[in-house]
Amino acid sequence: MSVPSQHTNFTPEDLLHMPDGKMFELVHGQLVEKNMGFKSARIGIKIAATLSDHVEKNGLGWVNGADAGYQCFPDDPSKVRKPDVSFIRGGRLAASDEPSGHCRIAPDLAIEVVSPNDEFSQVSTKVHEYLDAAVQLVWVVDPVGEEVLVYRQDGTRAILTSKDYLDGESVVPGYRCLVADLFKPPAGVDAE
Repeated sequence: MSVPSQHTNFTPEDLLHMPDGKMFELVHGQLVEKNMGFKSARIGIKIAATLSDHVEKNGLGWVNGADAGYQCFPDDPSKVRKPDVSFIRGGRLAASDEPSGHCRIAPDLAIEVVSPNDEFSQVSTKVHEYLDAAVQLVWVVDPVGEEVLVYRQDGTRAILTSKDYLDGESVVPGYRCLVADLFKPPAGVDAE
């Protein structure tokens, strides 16, 4: 990994132009490294694929992966966060308004897949930042505990285990996935 020079305050535009900018988020002008482990990245892709398939088939809007930056936080207008998977309803973002840089519209759904180097306090901070930015639904996917923590804009929460279904609720209508399926190894790969 290359580390930026001794530049102490970065801007969202700096992040877009860095060769390795996709590996960072931006908080209060400081770069925050965003690394995912192999398993976390695989689970993120799996969620993105099933969500994208559902959204495309039903014409619901936009699904993005871990490289998409959001610059939509009221506490810090220059903050850029990159959820592992995100969704924006189609009626909120027209094709003609698709940003080439960071998106200034908060996603309707933000998904964070916990990585081995993530600390609980960091993940909790992100959840609160998303909710403060008017994200309607946040999923925190825990590969170790094989559970999903669901946070809603109305303040309610849920913990889903392997026997439960992850539901897009009114945010992503019709999306439903067995939590256990998120953590299964790929088809054709032995579990042992």
